[in-house]
Amino acid sequence: MDFGVPDKLNDVLGEVRRFVEAQIVPLEPVFLSSGFNAALPQLQQARTNVKALGWWLPQIPTEHGGMGLNLMEYGLLSAELGRSMLGHFCFNCQAPDAGNMEILLRFSTDDQREKFLLPLLAGETRSCFAMTEPEHAGSNPVWMSTSAVKDGDNYVINGHKWYTSAADGAGFAIVMAVTNPNAEPHSRASMIIVPADTPGYRIVRKIPVMGDSGEGWASHAEVRFEECRIPKSNLLGEEGAGFRIAQDRLGPGRIHHCMRWIGICERSFDLMCRHAATRELSPGRQLGTQEIVQAWIAESRAEIDAARMMVLKTAWDIEQNGAKQARDSISLIKFHVAGVLQRVVDRAIQTLGGLGMSDDMPLAYFYRHERASRIYDGPDEVHKQAVARRIMQNYGLNLRSGTEK
Repeated sequence: MDFGVPDKLNDVLGEVRRFVEAQIVPLEPVFLSSGFNAALPQLQQARTNVKALGWWLPQIPTEHGGMGLNLMEYGLLSAELGRSMLGHFCFNCQAPDAGNMEILLRFSTDDQREKFLLPLLAGETRSCFAMTEPEHAGSNPVWMSTSAVKDGDNYVINGHKWYTSAADGAGFAIVMAVTNPNAEPHSRASMIIVPADTPGYRIVRKIPVMGDSGEGWASHAEVRFEECRIPKSNLLGEEGAGFRIAQDRLGPGRIHHCMRWIGICERSFDLMCRHAATRELSPGRQLGTQEIVQAWIAESRAEIDAARMMVLKTAWDIEQNGAKQARDSISLIKFHVAGVLQRVVDRAIQTLGGLGMSDDMPLAYFYRHERASRIYDGPDEVHKQAVARRIMQNYGLNLRSGTEK
């Protein structure tokens, strides 16, 4: 395994870090105090600068206007962008757009590419992904009630979704809906592209997350589909292939998430260490002289470094052997890195005290919005159970039936 960073990429990573510090981090106070829309004009200028520097769409192949980075390379860049909650947006590789771009690249028709993908790649529109339903457990993704019933040349969609991230202001949604109710569980749902101006598509509200409703890209919505009539030509891929398409984005998507979380950890760690080195408990006695703070610093450094290596190893494994062969590693990094993120941010807040709790620093935002890292894309408990089952099968115990093989 070669995790060495090519000199050319290493130079880019250094330049990107300096760009984030100089042009993106200074936009955070406006975003935190006044919201996404207030910061948007300056964010658009930062996006223009990113394009001019050749860093636009780092995860997308060069023939489609991106940097063409492979999974490991993009993971390293994602960690630099993750140091600011606005970093990925400025490089047009933010969730959920990044995942939607990838599945549109692979599964869209020529007409769909023209209408939906090209404006997304250009940064002229945003998108959202509607899957989770409040009536059903998110840990069982095949259980959903949203339906898409054929009627002539159309599908008629009815259903209820929530935590549809970035729906506020998005140009279109990719919706998971049941089209084949009598099929096997993983063949019942399809992905359908729904333009936001379609009659029957309605944003009910922006869901407050620990008191923060957010706006624009930085928000999560509850959405209703009420007799929403969509042309069959908006079907993405084959009918009934919704979960197979979703699975294609999950492995790489978790690398993206985990390396972004590591970027958050690095920013939080840096803030914690700077404060510990300069904050005085009494004249001439810094906070960093306290043994418990020293322990937090050492534990955080060890956990971040270990998490980074786990993710890079998993990215390497996906590239060498494919996501299916790397499924255990993908599950392991999902719950492990999410746990490291929560602990590091919590230690940083504890170190900064009242300052850490305020929106004068990004830590409170990280705490509010990244607590969900242990829930979305499958809760930690589901990933742990799945990995344990596969491990125990190697020891002769089939945990699905509770008996030995």
